[in-house]
Amino acid sequence: MTSALIPPVIPRRSPPGNWPRGRPGAAGPLPLPASPGQAPALGADVVYGLGRIDASGRVADRTVTCALGWHGGDRLTLTASAGVVTARRDPDGLAILPPRHYIVIPATLRYRCGLLPGDPVLVAARPAEDTLTAYSLAVVDQALAALIPFPAREGGQP
Repeated sequence: MTSALIPPVIPRRSPPGNWPRGRPGAAGPLPLPASPGQAPALGADVVYGLGRIDASGRVADRTVTCALGWHGGDRLTLTASAGVVTARRDPDGLAILPPRHYIVIPATLRYRCGLLPGDPVLVAARPAEDTLTAYSLAVVDQALAALIPFPAREGGQP
């Protein structure tokens, strides 16, 4: 069984008299789209980073821990709630910050919070409060959905 070949559709080239005038490649700056509004500024009192929990419960973001001024050997107290773990520097704390500036979330806290190896977390440091908090992205997603509606797609469909 053979079929007839379909000829390609190639648009005709316009005659040189209809070409746009000017130098090739010379274009002015494109206009910027209109801004829908001023975006809120990020507070200077919080430093954010993204981390991922490894199989041992380690979460690393050196920028965040260095913003707190924490050093290897500092003692920490960790507290947890659903999807959130907070570390505070505490001389009587049971956890110790390793020299490589990562936080180790013990298995019991990870289980209580529903955090699994490989889960990404938003890490937030508040130097004035000397705290570091790791939020699961599920918690971040719920907070965003509660406060900021996602824009509708074109055609009005969410």
